[in-house]
Amino acid sequence: MPSTQRLVGLPMRRVIFYHTQCSRPSRNFLITKAKQASSPPAPSLPTLKSHPHAPQRRAYHATTKLLSAPATSPSTPLSPPAPVYTPPTTGLLSLLPASWVPYAELIRLDKPTGSYYLYFPCLFSTLLAAPMATPISSPSSVLGMSLLFLSGAVIMRGAGCTINDLWDRNLDPHVARTKLRPIARRAITPFQGVVFTGAQLLAGLGILLQFPLDCFFYATPSLLLVATYPLAKRVTYYPQFVLGLTFSWGAIMGFPALGVDLLANGAALTAAGLLYASNVAWTVLYDMIYAHMDIKDDAKAGIKSIALKHDADTKKVLTGLAITQVALLAGAGVASGAGPAFFIGSCGGALVTLGVMIKRVNLKSVKDCWWWFCNGCWLTGGVISLGLGADYLVQYAQRDDKVEETA
Repeated sequence: MPSTQRLVGLPMRRVIFYHTQCSRPSRNFLITKAKQASSPPAPSLPTLKSHPHAPQRRAYHATTKLLSAPATSPSTPLSPPAPVYTPPTTGLLSLLPASWVPYAELIRLDKPTGSYYLYFPCLFSTLLAAPMATPISSPSSVLGMSLLFLSGAVIMRGAGCTINDLWDRNLDPHVARTKLRPIARRAITPFQGVVFTGAQLLAGLGILLQFPLDCFFYATPSLLLVATYPLAKRVTYYPQFVLGLTFSWGAIMGFPALGVDLLANGAALTAAGLLYASNVAWTVLYDMIYAHMDIKDDAKAGIKSIALKHDADTKKVLTGLAITQVALLAGAGVASGAGPAFFIGSCGGALVTLGVMIKRVNLKSVKDCWWWFCNGCWLTGGVISLGLGADYLVQYAQRDDKVEETA
């Protein structure tokens, strides 16, 4: 409570105001009130008449505190808070040491669909080449090569993701889906990313050396495509085509892996070329759906994609790609001498699964695009593999019968 000396000389209305703020009158207050009654009233200030155009001044109570922060209108929309990175609490990544998690995220260990898309062309070519080998490849050889291709696909897909994120480290922070990637959020430095890429390429080389020597010479040119794909999105609206050339390289590799000489066998070379082209069309198709998830952010960041170029006619383009893919796949079967199991299972199955996906996918829904991108991999890739596998087993059984008849 202020002292008596501070209240002497003040107008009575202020003393009374102070009295109303107290829970009960004090002895000092009663003394002050008595002295105030005996002192002359303080002169009041003259009232000034304000000009009609002068700005109105708001009256504040003596105890009111003025806030320096500007008032915000209730109708003013507030920008959403920036996303904050949260370490994984479920799944495979939650089981890893914290220092390993950024590297596991960098290679998309928790999102293996890309590895499957890289693996399927390898599996297709292995199953298509197996009946063309002399003698026909045994099931154990086909299985062993398929497992090697799977491990190589996982490693090289991780290396490709790391190279992509190094190139896009200044673009990813502007896209909602990629702004929390390890390099974009600076959990991994560019130098660490380069070193990690080198380690993955060495691991990939170790896998490659398990194949016949010819595979080394067939596989090496693909590294140029792996390194240049991220640049394509800066200069062309069709980076998906460059991605297709990269991801489809495995459609060639199954032939030398099983000892089929592409340079000496014209039928095998034709089959491999048509299978490769078919997989390029498939890659452009599924990655066009994938690109629709980022179409708004890509436009703002200046990133080019086929989805931006043909947004209004996407389903027409997808339909054309599906027809092209199946036609080229059928051509590969003709060149290799495939039987009915291939044409019904692989070609017919691919036509049905692609048609259903194109009809049902909602390109305006990020969630729906992601669902079809993930599950379309297994639907289309699965039926093609089953048809190729069935055709291989049929031909393998038939050749065994021919050998027995000859003996």
